[in-house]
Parts: sequence; C-alpha cells; structure tokens
Amino acid sequence: MNIYDSIGGAPAVRAAVDDFYTRVLADARLAPFFTGTDLDRLKTHQRAFIAAAIGGPDIFAGRDMASAHAGLGIGPGDFDAVVAHLAGTLTGLGVPDDLIGQIGAALAPLRGDIVTASRPGATSADGNRDHAGGCPAARVTAESHHWRAVSRPGSHEENQ
Repeated sequence: MNIYDSIGGAPAVRAAVDDFYTRVLADARLAPFFTGTDLDRLKTHQRAFIAAAIGGPDIFAGRDMASAHAGLGIGPGDFDAVVAHLAGTLTGLGVPDDLIGQIGAALAPLRGDIVTASRPGATSADGNRDHAGGCPAARVTAESHHWRAVSRPGSHEENQ
C-alpha cells in the first residue's frame, strides 16, 4: 500500500491541506508570502502536488518548484517553518511517525528548489532547525536536508 492510501486517500489529503494552510496563514513569519494569493487555487494545486508526491492518482500539472517559488525570497528558516506546520498537521490528523518520515523524505529534496534566500538566524549554531509550534515529531536537518521523526516517545529516526 502506498502512502496516499495509507493516510486515507483524497479526503485525508484535503483535510491535511486545509489544516496546513490554516496553520501557515496564522504564522506571522509566513503569512506575508501569501498576500494577494488565490488560496482556493493554491489549495487545489497543493492537493494535487501532495497526492502525486505520495503515490496518489492525481497528476500534478503545475509549474516546477523552482519556477513557482522564484523571486519569493524564501529562506531556510521559512522552509523549515513550513515543514514544521506540515508535520504538525500530519501529527494532528493522527498520521503515524513512520509515514510522516516517508512523506518528509518525498518532499525534502525540493528544499533546493524552494529556498532561494539566505537569512541570518535561520538555523541554530549546529546547523539544525528544531521545530516548535506543537510539532515535536519532526525536524529537518538543514545541512543534510533529511527529515527525521524525533522527540516523540517510541518514535524512531527515519531516512538518515
């Protein structure tokens, strides 16, 4: 069974995207990136993208990630905050840690296409950005771009 089916298919992807954007738009750091954006259109694209990325039947016909994010000035900390919100969303929807790790592994390679700006203080002194905001289940290691399930009792590290 693929990840898409494991999490509940289209209804789960829809719920995840809706919750994800609620979180992102409530984040003062990230909300300005979406000023003037047609959110319904964006959510439609995001659902198709996520579904395709995790093995669903949808075909993503949007722009490539580099083109879609060019000129936005997205820094490493911005990317990490988005990842934290995605992981928090998935955790909140009851997606198991191992599946969150697999989803993260499918999306982590996109970091290089999305992050186009460097911002001071985006990572800690050791190069890691630990995510707060109710998301102890996931962390992106900024230097290696790996997603690992961490900090939850009984969780194990993924995709090292």
